[in-house]
Amino acid sequence: MTKPLEELSTPSLLMDVTRVRRNAERMSALAIDSGVSLRPHIKTHKCVEVARISTEGHSGALTASTIAEIEAFAAHGFDDFTYAVPIVPAKLPRIIRLLTSGTKVNLLTDDPDMPAELDKAARTAGVELDVFLEVDCGYHRCGVEPGSKEALQTVRGISDASGVNFAGILTHAGHSYHGKSEEEIAGIARAERDVMCEFADGLRSGGIPVPVVSIGSTPTMTHVDHLEGIDEIRPGNYVFFDAFQATLGSCGFEDCAITVLASVVHRSFSNKKVIVDAGSIALSKDRGPVGLDGGCGYGRVLDLAGEETGLRVGSLSQEHGEIEVEDQDLLDKLKVGTKVRILANHSCLTAAQFDHYDVMEADSIVGRWEIHRGW
Repeated sequence: MTKPLEELSTPSLLMDVTRVRRNAERMSALAIDSGVSLRPHIKTHKCVEVARISTEGHSGALTASTIAEIEAFAAHGFDDFTYAVPIVPAKLPRIIRLLTSGTKVNLLTDDPDMPAELDKAARTAGVELDVFLEVDCGYHRCGVEPGSKEALQTVRGISDASGVNFAGILTHAGHSYHGKSEEEIAGIARAERDVMCEFADGLRSGGIPVPVVSIGSTPTMTHVDHLEGIDEIRPGNYVFFDAFQATLGSCGFEDCAITVLASVVHRSFSNKKVIVDAGSIALSKDRGPVGLDGGCGYGRVLDLAGEETGLRVGSLSQEHGEIEVEDQDLLDKLKVGTKVRILANHSCLTAAQFDHYDVMEADSIVGRWEIHRGW
């Protein structure tokens, strides 16, 4: 049963499922054409139905940022995950429960002390743990410097442990989100690939097999020139994209698949502004691509049909979004109760503010898909 957008309460999270399918098909084609495995990241959407779309024609393997995501998706039939946050001992009991239930979970570490901890836990539980070494390819958040003493010590610790298997090397070029041009992002994409291929070659020449070389972010995977030497890619944001990605050049604005439906709750002719009922709780406070678009604000304001109004959400409080409206004719039209759609800067953070998507197709709501949150 379908219903029009006008009947939804606000704020609501709208998903254009036609765009989701189109975005997924493009990344799927890149993986197939490049001969690499696709293990999409679910942190962007946290939605079982979207994961099914993005893994169609592939193995069904996923990347996750929280154990709660893995538990929820495993309950819906997915059985192969990479937990893409460095593992700590306190989280191992939950991982082991997943493994003993038949769910595969790859772990990662960048600490030379962790292989011994992992080996002890694995042998005690009677399981084997598959562990990636996380490598820093320039982001400088987590990961070891390739070829460093710590990197080699950690790899050998994993390889020598009886309860732990060396799964390969993994990286994330998160600094690609800070690129100032498509050329700069393409350079980061090449470096991400080349750093990992060179490190893998060095390990192999030293007698250490490297089963999988895993890379990928949405900016790098939409700008990379080739993927020779890579086994697996793990982009996530691409299924939705957002205003940030469109400004970076990873996609067009017409590819962005989620918006927040909001209502005008206040209009001021003297201050030339309107207030909507979508604040930081609905949109998040991601400042977006301010280095490329200083006036990006907290989201682009679209009309109910999804067309640009030229307006931006300029400031946020918890449940209020403020929009300056200099055009008198436009201000006249934005009466209290008028619904608008806001294309947020960061779809991952925006989606995480809601518990479900209102699924939109041909300008009507055709479904309601759950968002699985938690740690």
